Amino acid sequence: MTVTRFAPSPTGFLHVGNLRTALFNWMIARKAGGTFILRLDDTDPQRSKQEYADGIMEDLEWLGLTWDRVERQSDRLDRYAEAADKLREMGRFYECFETPTELDLKRKKQLNMGKPPVYDRAALALSEDAKVALRADRSGHWRFLLDRERIEWDDGILGDISIDAASVSDPVLIRGDGQVLYTLASVVDDVEMGITNVVRGADHVTNTATQIQIILALGGGLPAFAHHSLLTGPQGEALSKRFGTLALRDLRERGVEPMALLSLMARLGSSDPVEVRTSHQELIDGFEVNHFGSAPTKFDSEDLFPLTARFLHSLPLEAVADQLAGIGVPAEQAERFWSVVRENITTRGDIAGWWGVLSNGAEALVDPEDAEFIATAIGMLPDLPFDDSTWGTWTNAVKAATGRKGRGLFMPLRKALTGRERGPEMADFMPLMQAKPRL
Repeated sequence: MTVTRFAPSPTGFLHVGNLRTALFNWMIARKAGGTFILRLDDTDPQRSKQEYADGIMEDLEWLGLTWDRVERQSDRLDRYAEAADKLREMGRFYECFETPTELDLKRKKQLNMGKPPVYDRAALALSEDAKVALRADRSGHWRFLLDRERIEWDDGILGDISIDAASVSDPVLIRGDGQVLYTLASVVDDVEMGITNVVRGADHVTNTATQIQIILALGGGLPAFAHHSLLTGPQGEALSKRFGTLALRDLRERGVEPMALLSLMARLGSSDPVEVRTSHQELIDGFEVNHFGSAPTKFDSEDLFPLTARFLHSLPLEAVADQLAGIGVPAEQAERFWSVVRENITTRGDIAGWWGVLSNGAEALVDPEDAEFIATAIGMLPDLPFDDSTWGTWTNAVKAATGRKGRGLFMPLRKALTGRERGPEMADFMPLMQAKPRL
């Protein structure tokens, strides 16, 4: 059975980069009728917070990316300790004592000599007495001893990958303070939870290489790996600097519709066109991970608003009935109101603005050169209520009285009645008006 996971750290709120990883793994599981696990990487007690864990789940629920179960790595520390003991017994886990400053000096020396900055395994030469003396002065950290051979796999997006383990430092799996790091916890979880597919960002390719050796050392089977391209800004700039405005909760606050966001993220960077979908199943049915490319993928949050608008334009009355009732639209007017305004909104927040124009009257938008013309036209406006013939009858009368025609006639009248330059067909709009504009 297909089993995938999304493993965010509850040290902040989800952003669009996280979403891409979550969505791909979710769609793979759902397409195969498998299991999708939300796994909270909360082994850092200082930075992990419940409010972020709650926020992650809230964002996923908003998007409809439901999970089959939740796992917390903080509940599995005994499993990581057992795995560490197994690696020690195998001679694949060794204790090191260099400080960050000492390691930095080693790296700089290697770079100056034209060598790759790979850990030199000096700790393997320490005697037991030397280790005891060092432990009295500092805490040791633990590294996995890589087999220095080529690590290869067929990546679902990048194709054939081959990495020489000799060019990679033995990864630190447990810090000096005892904290289990991502690499060990992730491998143990993937093995014990039967993860069959792992999709994540291309910045994890080297991690994957080392994790393959750890998985095999622990006797696990290898999942199918795929590494999607990283997102950039619209000009190719690093997106990480923009995450403050690209948190999912910020996009939600700006009125982005869940299906608009998912429709973009499910196809962005692939050979498939981005089209607004109205259901999760449509996204799932058309998803193929091997349709995605390796080149950095440009993301512009402004692209979400035309998609949101198109999604909203397609909604039937039943989908917005509660919202219309909430802003005061009478039930008997709801269907006509929605049919008139829905193609003139970008987000749901725009709906109330149009109802305000109809129910309270607009603040007339009048250019100085049109002031006399509008005063004349408004003076000719019939009494409420208006009907289906009001716009045509009134504009013909104004045209006859002022000599204006075409855009010079209709645009100033639209702006005066609605306070806006664009909007619904005025013949359809006027019968819904309950108040005249305010000059």
